[in-house]
Amino acid sequence: MGCMFRLLVGPPGGAAAAVAAQAELAEMDAQLSRFRPDSELSRLNADPRPVVPASPLLRATVRAALWAAQRTAGLVDATLVGALEQAGYAASRAGAASAPLADALARAPERRPAQPHPDAPWRAVVVDDRAGTIARPPGLRLDSGGVGKGLAADLIAHRLGAHERFAVDAAGDVRVGGTRTAARPHEIDIAHPWREEPLGTLRIAAGAVATSGIDSRLWATADDKTAYAHHLLDPATGESAWTGLVAATALAPTALEAETLAKAALLSGPRGAGRWLAEHGGVVVHDDGEPEWIGPARPQRRTPPERGPQRLRIALPRIAVSAPGSRGGRAA
Repeated sequence: MGCMFRLLVGPPGGAAAAVAAQAELAEMDAQLSRFRPDSELSRLNADPRPVVPASPLLRATVRAALWAAQRTAGLVDATLVGALEQAGYAASRAGAASAPLADALARAPERRPAQPHPDAPWRAVVVDDRAGTIARPPGLRLDSGGVGKGLAADLIAHRLGAHERFAVDAAGDVRVGGTRTAARPHEIDIAHPWREEPLGTLRIAAGAVATSGIDSRLWATADDKTAYAHHLLDPATGESAWTGLVAATALAPTALEAETLAKAALLSGPRGAGRWLAEHGGVVVHDDGEPEWIGPARPQRRTPPERGPQRLRIALPRIAVSAPGSRGGRAA
């Protein structure tokens, strides 16, 4: 799906469970990636029929996308494939270096919050589980995007629930849990988009943390209006959203919800982000690099390495999972 996944699974049988989960993720990628012309999602987008048979996985993904659109009143919109391609995101950018964020911010247009598309094209999509079909106007293409990552993390987490500890990292959408985490929670360092020191550390026994940021996929463009573009679009204009925020991190019970809330917070800008983060908590980073913690989430001191639990560092565009006391980037 254009990103890297990482799994950490504890006993019992963690290694075998991780291998099985890896195979399941590969199958999800084969079915849901818009970067694969032979994926089921790509075949759906190319199908001229108004109603198309679809597998349970694709129906669940499209239903999740519709939930995200409904939850955010259309701010998180999975129907922007054409606009993404026009902006320069037609192929996967996995492994591609992002353009300098400071240069992009210096040349970006006037900041303003994103708005839903006035026609709400996502409302024309209907998932029928009884018939096993997806209906949409021919030509309306769908993107699994962040919703697909969050859903994949949640599906794998469900499979790993019997293990003492587990962490599923879907390129910044992180779902953690386990049977022995109540007394020994996961510690998650929220990384700053460009500074060395993290924004803070969160302790979570079970649930999800997701980060959305404009620097994770940022590229130079020949467009006359701006020198740079990124993958988080304003649905109303189809162009990259420059809202005054460079990153937003959200907590939620599931990765799908955390991903949706993080993206909605970033697209809403400094004044609107609190609406999405107030219930479960989170943090936003403004254009000047200053963080703002919102809601019940508050950073805590790190546990000393000799007694501490496994630590996850969330970075943009991915997390680096490290053992306590290390510098990150290597699986513990």
